Amino acid sequence: MQNVDALHGVNVQGCRVRQGRLVDFMHRESLDFAVLVTREHIEYLLGPRWDFRFEPVAVVDSSGKALIVCPDRAPESVAADDVRTYEAKWRSTLRNDQRKASSLVLADWLIDRSQTKRIGVEFSSFPEHLSRLFENVERVDLEPFLLQCRRRKDPDERARLQVAIDATGRMYEVARSIVEPGITELEVFSKLQQAAVGICGEPLTETGNDYACGVRGGPARSRRCEAGELYILDLGPAFQGYFADNARTLSVDRQPTDEQFTAWKYVTSALTIVERIGRAGVSCREIYQEVFDWLRTAPVGTWSSHLGHGIGLFPHETPHLNPSWDDRLENGDVIAVEPALYAPSLKCGMRIENDYLVTETGLELLSPFPMGLVEEVTP
Repeated sequence: MQNVDALHGVNVQGCRVRQGRLVDFMHRESLDFAVLVTREHIEYLLGPRWDFRFEPVAVVDSSGKALIVCPDRAPESVAADDVRTYEAKWRSTLRNDQRKASSLVLADWLIDRSQTKRIGVEFSSFPEHLSRLFENVERVDLEPFLLQCRRRKDPDERARLQVAIDATGRMYEVARSIVEPGITELEVFSKLQQAAVGICGEPLTETGNDYACGVRGGPARSRRCEAGELYILDLGPAFQGYFADNARTLSVDRQPTDEQFTAWKYVTSALTIVERIGRAGVSCREIYQEVFDWLRTAPVGTWSSHLGHGIGLFPHETPHLNPSWDDRLENGDVIAVEPALYAPSLKCGMRIENDYLVTETGLELLSPFPMGLVEEVTP
């Protein structure tokens, strides 16, 4: 388990390494600087993370210097050479024009940079307030490069991901001790959130994912769990912006039927298939097809969903274990793999999901938690 205390705060060194990759890209593309507005990319490159209430903006120039425009006050630690602020609140009331406010601060920084010709921006999120500052400047989309960079997790990123994953391990321990007929989904949700916070040592960035019993997924309800049902707990807490995503299926009354146990054996065997063939360079479509071919031989249940995806600063990242994409595993990917079988007779299905680090030689299991429907070893 990670030393969580050592992970609180910004890893400036890790951010500077990632900024260096961006600078190399800017040199190849002849960019004067890159402008960043999404909170994931600001955290990825400069360290601090603000929630949806705030509108910071950051710049990394081709010399490697970084500027950040922060809401209200400078953070204690940030991988930036120039830290400026805008007023996000007036007398504690959040402003609704924060993007305009942070853009005006950036406009002041641009006064001495009138010769700017070509910049990088995030095409999906570059706002009009900023766009007006660069009306005669050529823009290049940064998103494909940044999303590709985010695939290979650096050591500080893997450490944060592992804390989130460790939190799910504790959540399953608690779930196994409390899930029984009559307990409400909201009670389960509350207890599991408490368990995750205990591991993370701070409020969760996000609570994710599925806490509804007797269905394929969904948020917790006031509904009570019933005997005979399977409870798919697909847990995705986020620690400092980094999302875990794995799942276990529990028998509510601890008496799985033969049919439920058969489905469990097929789904866990599907994970074994992925562990056998997965490594850097392997086609995700090929992995998907092998699992699909295996699961369609199951005597109970069907499966037509994705097999998995990358995880990181967003719940679903590249690579996609999904035939709608043509990705290949790469060294440094962290992936979630989630084979499943669903049928009304299973009440309502079986999904087991593990997290893995992709290496040149195979997959390293990051979520080594018991997978049984009842206990660590299912009879």
